[in-house]
Amino acid sequence: MVALKVSDIDSQRMVIRVEQGKGRKDRYVMLSPHLLALLRAWWKLARPQGWLFPGQNRLNPLTMRQLNRACHAAADRAEIDKRVSLHTLRHSFATHLLEQNIDIRVIQVLLGHAKLDTTALYTRVATKTIQQVMSPLDRITLTQAEPPT
Repeated sequence: MVALKVSDIDSQRMVIRVEQGKGRKDRYVMLSPHLLALLRAWWKLARPQGWLFPGQNRLNPLTMRQLNRACHAAADRAEIDKRVSLHTLRHSFATHLLEQNIDIRVIQVLLGHAKLDTTALYTRVATKTIQQVMSPLDRITLTQAEPPT
């Protein structure tokens, strides 16, 4: 995310190109209409050239340190008491996709994992999903037993 270029945003296909992301591979991730609107507002305000999120020196992208600070500041403003990190956001993203019953192989591609096992470890079974599973015992239709004779 820190090294996104304005040209990485494809509003026609509604995807973002992630260059040399996880595993040093290029990949595409979805671009929501809501995020596109926010990015367009940011672009109109900042008019970034090259890097979508330039660092203090506009020739370089935002650093991971700067992004981490912004993440912690946002968590503080939102009065989130738990520890929040960029990894927390990534994990939450995957968990919410699982809760929407998105195929784990799609999540694997979005996260940039080479092996499905990595995604399976990364995305713990969501509580909401567990709560929605119907126990086989609940499927048994019990009939009123007649008193023993």
